Amino acid sequence: MAKFELKLPKMGESVAEATITTWLKEVGDTIELDDAVVEIATDKVDSEVPSEVEGVLLEKLFEVDDVVQVGQTIAVIETEGEGTLDAGPSETEIELEEAPLEAVAIENQVLETTEAIAAGAVDFTGSTKFYSPLVKNIAATEGVSLVELEAIPGTGKDGRVTKNDILQFVEGRKNGKVKAKSSTPQPEEVIKTTIVTASKKEDAPKTAPVVASGEDEIIEMTRMGKLIAHHMVESVQTSAHVQSFIEADVTNIWNWRKKVKDDFMKREGENLTFTPIFMEAVAKAIRDFPMINISVSGDTVIKKKNINLGMAAALADGNLIVPVIKNADQLNLVGMTKAVNDLAGRARNNALKPDDIQGGTYTVTNVGTFGSIMGTPIINQPQVAILALGAIRKVPAVIETPDGDFIGIRYKMFLSHSYDHRVVNGALGGQFVQRVKDYLEAFDVNREF
Repeated sequence: MAKFELKLPKMGESVAEATITTWLKEVGDTIELDDAVVEIATDKVDSEVPSEVEGVLLEKLFEVDDVVQVGQTIAVIETEGEGTLDAGPSETEIELEEAPLEAVAIENQVLETTEAIAAGAVDFTGSTKFYSPLVKNIAATEGVSLVELEAIPGTGKDGRVTKNDILQFVEGRKNGKVKAKSSTPQPEEVIKTTIVTASKKEDAPKTAPVVASGEDEIIEMTRMGKLIAHHMVESVQTSAHVQSFIEADVTNIWNWRKKVKDDFMKREGENLTFTPIFMEAVAKAIRDFPMINISVSGDTVIKKKNINLGMAAALADGNLIVPVIKNADQLNLVGMTKAVNDLAGRARNNALKPDDIQGGTYTVTNVGTFGSIMGTPIINQPQVAILALGAIRKVPAVIETPDGDFIGIRYKMFLSHSYDHRVVNGALGGQFVQRVKDYLEAFDVNREF
């Protein structure tokens, strides 16, 4: 008999640990492939951990309420065969120490990096998709790069890549039907980057110490607060943020929604907010400008096939989370409304699943909810752009008519577009937000929902 180590998989972007909430299987229970073994909770979502093998639960290594790190073994399953099976190492992140590095430390870092490349390890840190440990292990064994893995059409839930999907890809590559692609840098390139990065660490200015007086209140950041802070800083350090601003007249949308919202509720059982209307316009604009729907991987650009819109939503504790509307350009207004309301409601009730926050290609955030007329949002990595919707205001405006110009009352809002100037130039960034404005202002007041 063999022993399989069930590890805690990566549960999503920025999630490093989870809490055991419920064991769904007990020692001695028979487990089928993909059976849920344990329920876990993170700062963002609750989820289940499925088994990647068939067998019998031999040992539980953690109790309920224990905190487990991503990649740790949480249970041992006895399977047919001999020896000990492993789900494969979790994605390896080579990080430089915060303290200044000496020559010996740099040499060790270079050695570790070279060994990792030689071993064919795949770095999943740049991916927002969920891959099971089994799929990752196959990718590492067969030399499937992240670029290739991202391009595999998944047949699992919400497009997830399954074992059969990656095995079919590997077989196709062996038969010459699929051309291999590699995004892995050569060892000498990584070594050079490592040494330069280490040197920069030495030269980085130290943060001035903060001194608290006896009357100050010291508040410990929550785990999610720490994660958000880390990723905000990381995003600013990664992307060259540039903003474009434009004002849109949404009077037609305001009046149309006011006219139809009650009938919409009666017919669809859904509250019609402005958000799905705005998301619909953004999805159309992305179709017109597909190079805004990309990610950067080293010196390559990954053009995303699907338009998956992230929607910043407030949690009960005041933090924000970004659930994703998959294939948003394929939804009509009713479908978009149902998706927006469903994700927002489950976000408030902490009922989102890991797949709900995976795979976003562009993000929209509504700063107008807090009364702001505009903002400069930080890009949600590894995306390259994000749109902030300002508050809708009733303002005096010049109205052009065949009989001349008049001053009238209009409903207007600012659109704030942040984009990564490494790959999105000012023309594309400005044209995109202009197109969103055009779609909003051309809204048909006689439209049927």
